[in-house]
Amino acid sequence: MKLQQPKNQMICFNLSTKALLAGLFLLGCAANAQEKSKAEDIKAIKSMCGCYEVEFNFAETFQYSKDGNYQPSKTKLDAGLEWVELVEDQPNKLALQHLLIVTDSMIVKHWRQDWVYENTDFHQFFKDKTWRFNSLPKSAIKGQWTQNVYQVDDSPRYTGTATWIHSDGRHYWTAVADAPLPRREYTVRNDYNVLQRKNTHEITANGWIHDQDNVKIIRDDSGKDVILAKEKGYDVYTKVADSKCQSARDYWKKNAALWKNVRAKWQTIFQQRSDLNLQTTVGGKPLYEHLFDLKPDAAKAESDKVIDSFLK
Repeated sequence: MKLQQPKNQMICFNLSTKALLAGLFLLGCAANAQEKSKAEDIKAIKSMCGCYEVEFNFAETFQYSKDGNYQPSKTKLDAGLEWVELVEDQPNKLALQHLLIVTDSMIVKHWRQDWVYENTDFHQFFKDKTWRFNSLPKSAIKGQWTQNVYQVDDSPRYTGTATWIHSDGRHYWTAVADAPLPRREYTVRNDYNVLQRKNTHEITANGWIHDQDNVKIIRDDSGKDVILAKEKGYDVYTKVADSKCQSARDYWKKNAALWKNVRAKWQTIFQQRSDLNLQTTVGGKPLYEHLFDLKPDAAKAESDKVIDSFLK
């Protein structure tokens, strides 16, 4: 006798199969959407490379000091020519090195920005040459890019994580990060010790914009903050012919090996996943001066030794 499967079991089976197929379809769509978004992110980040005429604009907007003698920072308007070199190009990491062209014979290795996809490990600036290690769960950084910004000597500066937004014809990324004082400030004042930065990087038809809403903070050892002032920053990068930055490209070819060794040393330090505290000077000189004094063909052991001497 031929046995028949009960109709209610067949219905349950059909519903379960449909639900499973629907779930798999939605997962596939979500994965495809994330990959498409990631590809747009990478395109936006890489578009910041090349030769740029840069306008640097900073103005203090509000003062909160109760000291009647408080002197606000002067408005800073400056300009320069920069080459942005892609020094690392990996599926989940892009490193962009900025080179400031003072003259054709004077190139300054400027700041560096690394972009890391779905990064969980962070060295976040606390105060006074100290960075605290922090780790986030993967669920907190899904689809996000970390921007790690480094000083001219490749020591850490600040870190922020956020999602790139591609909407209404705009392509931008915004994150908040605590940072040390920039050179334009620490060379003229010491009445605050943290610059909390709200950074927006937006790609434009002619280049890109680094828009900043900054808060000047006095932070004590317990982490208590007092706001001193606020500041607006607006840096405009306008793309020009790569030939205008040939001197910087030549400089980088000559010095790339040295700075690759320096980056590798710092990466080894970061992988220890612990707090970081640096000396301000050694032998009366800051770290960048020691590294800038090295020859382009200096051995890695030599640059490693310099960096080790600054670790507390």
